[in-house]
Amino acid sequence: MKHQSELPSPIGTWLLFWPGAWSIALAGPVALTPHLGLLSTFAVGAFIMRGAGCTINDMWDRRIDDKVERTRSRPIASGDVSMDQAWKFLLGQLSLGLGVLLTLNPYSIVLGAASMGLVTTYPLAKRYTWYPQAILGLTFNWGALLGYTAVMGHSDFGITLPLYAAGVSWTMVYDTIYAHQVNHTQQTLE
Repeated sequence: MKHQSELPSPIGTWLLFWPGAWSIALAGPVALTPHLGLLSTFAVGAFIMRGAGCTINDMWDRRIDDKVERTRSRPIASGDVSMDQAWKFLLGQLSLGLGVLLTLNPYSIVLGAASMGLVTTYPLAKRYTWYPQAILGLTFNWGALLGYTAVMGHSDFGITLPLYAAGVSWTMVYDTIYAHQVNHTQQTLE
């Protein structure tokens, strides 16, 4: 399932990582380097969970992806990987993600686990709303809530909610641009 954890194209991992890193930096003492151990933990978590999100997306969209030129070569859509294999791979990814999450404090563990609802439903949002970018924004920027709690052991929504809202807005902008570029490219190729 190489596609789900693409090393040559890490942009999704970076986009998932940065909101948590910003939040860790906000929670740290002024004029000190942010907690490098937590930044490393969040980087590993972003890599694993970005891959899990791609796996979930490919599983949910398998009957659509095989009909779209841009996505038909994905492992599940192409038949290279069975749904049984995909479930096993996803279980492995989520187990690793849980291992990373369990290194955090109890409040952060609960908050991090709460993100799974968004992680599993985002791929479906593309079918039921005109604004899937908003759901992606809520999902990809969860780290803005989690980073602060990982440092402090509690939430301060006066700090984290504005950061979260800004991140959601940022995601909506870049994902709308990306969707427009994909749509334009598909129309050009037709």
